[in-house]
Amino acid sequence: MGKNSKLKFLKLIILTIILFFSNSCNNEVSNSDFFLGGEIINPSSSYVNFYFNNIKIDSIQLDSDNKFFKKIQNIQPGIYRIEHLPENQNIIIENGDSLWVRVNVEDFKESITFTGKGSSKNNFLVDMSILDDSETEFISEIYAEDRNIFKNAIDSLIKEKNYIWNLFNNSSNHKNLAKNITKASIKYNYFNKLERYALLRGKDWNEDQRNEYFNYRKDINLNDTDLSLFEPYVTYLMNYFNHKTLDSGKVYFYEKNNTDFNIKKLLIIDSQISDPYLKNNLARATAIEEILNFKNNNFHEKFIDYFTYVNSSTIYLNEIIKLYEDIGRMQEGNQLPEIDILNYNGNIISSTDEFIGNKTFIYFWSQTQMNHYRRTIRRIEALKQEFPDYRFVGICIQPYTDMVSQAQNILNLDLSNQFSFRDFESSSKDWVLTFLNKTIVIDEKVNILDAFSNLFSNDIRKILTSN
Repeated sequence: MGKNSKLKFLKLIILTIILFFSNSCNNEVSNSDFFLGGEIINPSSSYVNFYFNNIKIDSIQLDSDNKFFKKIQNIQPGIYRIEHLPENQNIIIENGDSLWVRVNVEDFKESITFTGKGSSKNNFLVDMSILDDSETEFISEIYAEDRNIFKNAIDSLIKEKNYIWNLFNNSSNHKNLAKNITKASIKYNYFNKLERYALLRGKDWNEDQRNEYFNYRKDINLNDTDLSLFEPYVTYLMNYFNHKTLDSGKVYFYEKNNTDFNIKKLLIIDSQISDPYLKNNLARATAIEEILNFKNNNFHEKFIDYFTYVNSSTIYLNEIIKLYEDIGRMQEGNQLPEIDILNYNGNIISSTDEFIGNKTFIYFWSQTQMNHYRRTIRRIEALKQEFPDYRFVGICIQPYTDMVSQAQNILNLDLSNQFSFRDFESSSKDWVLTFLNKTIVIDEKVNILDAFSNLFSNDIRKILTSN
């Protein structure tokens, strides 16, 4: 079966699933209580977290069968997020909904399914995301084409997805909130690709070319309150405002690394966005991008002053200040913050006590991404041969499970150099773990030599050689 045939077959399956759930799971109960339950196969933590507006509402513990259930009272319709670390999924909740979630953590996105009242719209979001993933290679290839070919291809994909959405919409009596969000999951996903292409390729377009290309913008709403917490919409607006911030003739990938660019972006967001939730989310996203640009650390106090002016959320302000302070503690020469880690026997150990006395190279992995782990181990084995003076330590971001032990035995690893976080949520913040390829290099006294490099970058050898 060729690539196009597989894609058509996948779409046919998705259409069938959408219609099934739409016709079987939409009986309404008019109340403001929400029932959330589910089953986690191969769990990577013992909790399921529930968020609204990036703020944790509840943390629900798994029982002995890896199931969970909770009645959440007085919930308002909108977009929420469920999280089983390190994975998460946006969900739509309306009055009368009750959702049962089933997911295998080893293949989170491909396996997550919803049943119950309100399940059809949430399965639709998952299915659209899977379809989007299936198009990744094709989209990557057409980025090299001229703007007319690229835009026509995107327009064709939008038309296909709108056909699927019309089948979904006509299959049941969906509420306006569900209609708006599910339609937006298509529209803003592809509009974002158009904005990204323009940022990459549009530097020298003339006015007529720009007007023709950006004609889709007449369809955007900069202040859609239904979508203020919806990731595809927020992601689109981030790139829309990147474009609005970029001066004519400038190269985006140079400009975006300047603190002044992100300050200007904050002020444009402030001038054009009126919805407070949306404004705060866009300001927060801009702030995280800027603060995680470690090379700009000397300018970040100035940036935070502007962020304080634009953002009205005390919780977000405290989050950004803590991130800034955590990054400060991870600078070269400081002692690596002490956290609790677990060894392969499940014993709790102080990271400081464990690492003192050896120059140590720390790398990270996740039991939900085993292909990444295998690539990581190959890279580590090569570095070990070149730098025998270092101790190479792997840390799993989730506590040990039987699956982790089996994987490590298959890879024939030295288990004395393998650990896991005891508490991902706190430890990942203390060590500013924002991507899985991050590495930390420390000396014999547990002082930081480097804390922000990428395992697969060329800089790694320079860092290890110079220390």
